[in-house]
Amino acid sequence: MLCLLAVGVLYAQTAVDPAAVARKGVDLLLTEKYSELFQIFSPQMQKDIPEAALPKIAAQFKGLGAPDSIGQPETRKAGPNTIVMIAVKFSAQSFRMQMAVNAAGQLTAMVPIGGEVAWQRPSYSKPDSFTARPVTVGQGDWKLPGVVNVPKGDGPFPGVVLVHGFGPNDRDETVGGTKMFRDLAEGLASHGIVVLRYDKRSRVYGPKFAGVANRTVHEETVEDAAAAANVLRAQKEVDPKRIYVLGHDLGGYLAPRIAGEDEKLTGLIILAGHVRPLEDLIVDQAVSGGTTGAKLDTLKSQAARVKSLEQADYDLPPIMGMPPAYWLDLKGYSPTEEAKKHPLRVLVLQGERDSQVSMKDFDMWKSALSGNKSVEVHSYPSLNHLFVAGEGKSTEAEYRKPGHVAPEVVDEIAKWLSAGA
Repeated sequence: MLCLLAVGVLYAQTAVDPAAVARKGVDLLLTEKYSELFQIFSPQMQKDIPEAALPKIAAQFKGLGAPDSIGQPETRKAGPNTIVMIAVKFSAQSFRMQMAVNAAGQLTAMVPIGGEVAWQRPSYSKPDSFTARPVTVGQGDWKLPGVVNVPKGDGPFPGVVLVHGFGPNDRDETVGGTKMFRDLAEGLASHGIVVLRYDKRSRVYGPKFAGVANRTVHEETVEDAAAAANVLRAQKEVDPKRIYVLGHDLGGYLAPRIAGEDEKLTGLIILAGHVRPLEDLIVDQAVSGGTTGAKLDTLKSQAARVKSLEQADYDLPPIMGMPPAYWLDLKGYSPTEEAKKHPLRVLVLQGERDSQVSMKDFDMWKSALSGNKSVEVHSYPSLNHLFVAGEGKSTEAEYRKPGHVAPEVVDEIAKWLSAGA
């Protein structure tokens, strides 16, 4: 969610050891030898991820000390690339580095995944009150593993699909020391609500998905969310007339579009969903994070390029890590205007300490949907982007600390869902 790394592909015939290349990439990143790391990127990767951006990618490892261990590379073929996975374990957290190496021995993708910590069940999770069972979302080349938490009892119960934010998220939406979606799933299931969550397509298929030249948010998020709603609808304990989508971050931004894909939905729950265009949000996040000078100028220039794209520009190089098709698909999209097209219940929640999606976006939701009796909005002064309580300015360093979704958020959602029975 916090970091999106782009992928480029270069074809060559040189025999290389992909595992050795990937391990070298991990070592160079961890030792902050960014210039050397940049040199083993493919030409397209160098365009997508400037050398100046590498310290930000490595920032999630800062403060963790030296790694306790680095696992043996696990490899598999994916077209012209070899996918390499390497586990990196620190004393407090563990990461998996997913990389793609082309035939020329260059990195075409490098994605830190996880930030795994030992998850402790929050007080509002009552494991004796629900069960969990595996499900499969979608089918064919892009099917995804998931899990559904089902309250004990006969039902029928309302059902909620959890839709991820930016990045290759797992079903728990693990970010540093938090597992936001697992908190929500177990907390809501303890309140008598069936919850389905699944691993995101960009996580399960990684470089294969990034290699889809004209990918858009439809393939990234919308299609799988609609498929998940159908899986939820088929569960015998679920009331098919009470199916909701809960979207966080990008999932909240796209929730109205998911409603357009699945017209049988009952309502939307939007957590920290932005309203402003994505390219503007990226620039504002950079400013909020302290980016200045040439780096900021580059981002602003890229945002301007996005705004100037036309339908004839599909074959241009990626911008901000995404192909032109991605940006063109979102051109003119307004989540608030899209939400008005659907006669749905809507709940919008926002943390006032959120440094990624600000109160500016929350106020835009509130203003655009005012007067609609089917809409409720709430903000929380002490909560951050992950709806975890804290004090002062929220930073990415805060995410590395163990934390849980605030109880009042779980209660608010459960109460709102019950009111719609």
